[in-house]
Amino acid sequence: MNYSECARWLNDRDNFIIVTHVRPDGDTLGSAAALCSALRRAGKFAAMLPNPDTTPKYHELINEYVSNNFKYDYAISVDVAEEHMLCNGFDGKVHLSIDHHPTNPHYADELLLHAEKASCGESVLEVIKCLCGNVTPEEASLLYMALSTDCGGFRYANVTHETFAAASELAKYGAEIRDINYKFFRQTSRARMVLEGMICANLRFYKDGRLVAAVVTNEMMKRAGATENDCDDLAGIPGKAEGGIVSVLVRELEDGKCKVSVRSHPSFDSSAVCMRFGGGGHKMAAGCTIHTSPDEAAEMITSAICEVL
Repeated sequence: MNYSECARWLNDRDNFIIVTHVRPDGDTLGSAAALCSALRRAGKFAAMLPNPDTTPKYHELINEYVSNNFKYDYAISVDVAEEHMLCNGFDGKVHLSIDHHPTNPHYADELLLHAEKASCGESVLEVIKCLCGNVTPEEASLLYMALSTDCGGFRYANVTHETFAAASELAKYGAEIRDINYKFFRQTSRARMVLEGMICANLRFYKDGRLVAAVVTNEMMKRAGATENDCDDLAGIPGKAEGGIVSVLVRELEDGKCKVSVRSHPSFDSSAVCMRFGGGGHKMAAGCTIHTSPDEAAEMITSAICEVL
């Protein structure tokens, strides 16, 4: 699909539920909420499916779009790379996927995919313009949250001139840029600061520092007093080490699972490595889930990366 075709598809239908991904970030939540707002302005019945993993910092921004009791005819996933990444509580069929992950296997009936975009929010912006002709200040703020958080406040390698152009356009539409930047990039909790100290103090270096790895255990989280609300973009921490080409963060979850996040320079394909373990994503930012202990998961992923390096 292109943007116009997606807008026509939405305009020809009604009663939409919008689904985000597990462990939701600003992109999936902001994009979904903005799309929900636009669909309502277009006279449609639409709601976001409650995502039990949503952290408190996002609640105040998206709560008015979430519904626990909504009968839908069509399900839309936003920023969900693969079907198994759909949030807990949804087990139906996805009719439309709006995404920017190149590894999306086309699990939905229809797909709007722009892998060149730094965020899914940039594509949702274009869909909203086609659907409604304009963007409200609240939608612009939600989309700026989506865009800015997914490119690390414009610091990541996925940023292009189009990313800045989209941010400028959202500012023109009235996005609360100052408030969002302060909330997501200027403030941090004491628990997060303690956790970052633990991570930095225990970094693991391989291949003369070209590979940097970090492990976050549940015990570390407990000692720091950290919650999910303190865990945005932990994956970016080991990548700050000078001389690194690839960085890895292994985070212990419940039920014997570990979430693995890989970040890299353009010369290394993070997605290709993560696909070995059933994951995927972007070339320079990808992830997977490994069912084992944190130390063993770190050994498995770093060994696979060292083979390539």
